[in-house]
Amino acid sequence: MQNRVNPYGEIIETKARGFWMGNRGLLHNPEQHIIRPYKLKAWITCLVEFKGRYREMMTPNRYTELFFLDEATAFAAGHRPCFECRREDSNRFKAYWLKGNPAYNFSLKTPIDAIDKILHHERMNEDSSKKMYKTNAGSLPDGTFISINKSPYLIINRHMYLWTPRGYTKKQILHVDDEVNVLTPKSIVNAFYAGYVPQMNKQK
Repeated sequence: MQNRVNPYGEIIETKARGFWMGNRGLLHNPEQHIIRPYKLKAWITCLVEFKGRYREMMTPNRYTELFFLDEATAFAAGHRPCFECRREDSNRFKAYWLKGNPAYNFSLKTPIDAIDKILHHERMNEDSSKKMYKTNAGSLPDGTFISINKSPYLIINRHMYLWTPRGYTKKQILHVDDEVNVLTPKSIVNAFYAGYVPQMNKQK
């Protein structure tokens, strides 16, 4: 099925399985075809197993189940931890997001909807294409995705790894002085700076 998400936020078809599940609302039609990139501005990342619940993929009139290689990929696409099935991670992410983005003057009492509005603005252009920003490669924290020649790379320990649906390949040295296009939304990168470490399926 077309239900796997890449770091650009695109929903692709692949036989490779994902480590996390998530949703953006109802995106498919009765024929199980994706007809829209999102329905809700709250894009979340969920556990693939939670309290023994079972879902039939792409049930009519129910939200569309999406899958991610790892949490770093989900963040690059613009998703955040779900408060229901990942409450501890959600609280931790919010705390680090607030710490990394003090200019918004938000607090722990600020509804998560306010953060979702910012993330939606950061992840997508008006034509639904991926929004990116430029910065120096050496300034980016581990877990951040960049785009080079229209391909997504994950940054870890001054190296970058090419993303594929099945994992990471082509380990290369990160040229820290280069200006790069950043895929991960800026406020999420700031949360990484502040201390949130995303789960990454990096090959050894």
